Parts: sequence; C-alpha cells; structure tokens
Amino acid sequence: MATRAAQAASGQGPLVRYEDSRVSMACTYAIAVYGRDPRELAPVVAAALDEVDRIDRLMSHYKPDSPLSRLNREAANGPVRVDPELFDFITRCQTHSRESQGAFDVTVGPLMKTWGFFSGMGRVPDDQELAVVLSRVGYRHVVLDPGARTVRFDRPGVALDLGGIAKGYAVDRAVRLLRSKGVSAALVSSGGSTLYALGAPPGETGWPVRVRDPIDARKVAFTVRLKDRALSMAGGQEKSFEAGGVRYSHIMDPRSGRPASGVLAVAVVTGTGTDGDALDDAFYVLGVEKSREYLERLPPTRVHLFLPGADGGYRQVQMEN
Repeated sequence: MATRAAQAASGQGPLVRYEDSRVSMACTYAIAVYGRDPRELAPVVAAALDEVDRIDRLMSHYKPDSPLSRLNREAANGPVRVDPELFDFITRCQTHSRESQGAFDVTVGPLMKTWGFFSGMGRVPDDQELAVVLSRVGYRHVVLDPGARTVRFDRPGVALDLGGIAKGYAVDRAVRLLRSKGVSAALVSSGGSTLYALGAPPGETGWPVRVRDPIDARKVAFTVRLKDRALSMAGGQEKSFEAGGVRYSHIMDPRSGRPASGVLAVAVVTGTGTDGDALDDAFYVLGVEKSREYLERLPPTRVHLFLPGADGGYRQVQMEN
C-alpha cells in the first residue's frame, strides 16, 4: 500500500483540509482550503493572507503612510495621481454610488466621525452641525480623470473611507491568488461579514455558511450553501448606540446624513465579495421597495432583508433577480 506521502506526490489519496487565519483590516481573515498535501497548502494560504495585508496597506485610512491617506490629505488641493489598482477601485466605488443613487457612498467618513462611531462614543449632532458635515459628503465631490489617473476633491473636508467595501475586495484578491495556485476548494472570510466560497468541499454541493440571527448573534437565522459565490452581511446591531430612547445604527444614509433605519440586517449572495460589500449597505439604506427596484438592474443577486417584527422579533423578506 502506498504511503500517504507517496499518494500526495502522485496526486492520489484523499483531499485534506488546511486552515489559517490572520488579523488584518480590523478583523480576522480566515481561510480554509482542501488539497492533497498540507505542506504545499500552508505557503499558499500564507500568500493569500499576505495579499490581504497588501490591500490593507494600500487602502487603509488609519495608516498615515498609506496611499489612501495621502490621497485624503492632498486631493482637496488639486489632482492626485494614484496607483492604477487604487484608481480602478475608486472608480468601481463611484459606479456603485451612481447605480444605488447614493445609498452606497465611500465619502461617509466625516458623518461617521460626527456621529461618534470612529471614537466608539456615539452622539447625536444638532441640525446645524449635520448640515456643515453633509456639505462635504457625496460621491459627486470626488472627481476622477481616467486619462491622467488622478483623483481630486472639489472642496476641503471630503475624505474617502473604503472600509465598507475594501474587506470584500481583499477577499476577492485572496481568492484570485488561491485560484492561480491551483486551489479548487476554499472558503475565505473577512470576520464573517463577507465570505467567498471557491468550489465546494469534497463530496459536498457547496460550503455551508450560517447567517446569524439579526437580534441574537448566538443564534442562526438560516444556513446557505455557497459555491463560487459571495455572501455579505450588514447589521445595525454590530455597532450602535442609544440616545433619547432611539437606537442609532452605524450604517449611514449618505443622502440624509443620518443612520439608516427600518432594517435590522441584510444578507446578500452575489458574484464577488466587492459587490456584496457595497450592496449589503445599499440595500440596508434603501429598504424593501427601493431595493426591489435596484435589484432589477443588477447581475444575478439574492437578498435577504431582516425587518423588525412583532414582540421584538423580526420578519424576513427574500428577493432574487
């Protein structure tokens, strides 16, 4: 009988599972893969996690030396030439903003700061303060020049915060690297908020992924089997505060300048983690009817909206195009 090492060398024998994780982009990225030889899987998974770290260095607005931080400091003074990857990504963000009619917008950072979500100490700004901040929020304040590959802000105080979509992009980049190394079955997760399922585990039709209950995180709302699809989730309970008997979510409506309301959580199944990361926030802001209209204009996508129900519970609305 051939030894396990000989089987692995010959490409025969059972597939084995290998997992690794790393803290990056303020969450834990976890990767599970299947292959013939765990000794070969380890460096491949490490390289995928390195790719996540690279995206963090490129797109972090917390790291003062990142290209995005430099852009935020300088773009109000004139056009700033940026890395092709970062320019293409900002262009993609602008597309999501236009198509969602501003429900998704990467200029919401000043609003998040004003409402106290960056500091972790929530506060309700008065109308005058909110009006001042709103004048600096909106994707139309970001001017792109594809020919020169420059980004310019049309007024001081505008800033890009890619945190609502960059995690999904990092998931996609990690999956791309795994594919390039011959991995055919993998699950890549960014803290559980965005996942991509590459292929399926041995003998399975897909990767089983649990969607958490929007009210009690210890419970599971339902389980979905994913294969070559992404799942992204957004919930108002993750970061919120209460003031005057009102619960305020960290998910902002960039158009009103106020936290979105009326939805407890959103789960989106779509083609990429990047798109899912943008869409879950957009659907959260838009609510049921506007989301239904938006969905008609998108590639194949499934949306689960969790809405407040009777007696402190919730009800679920599922839509699919």
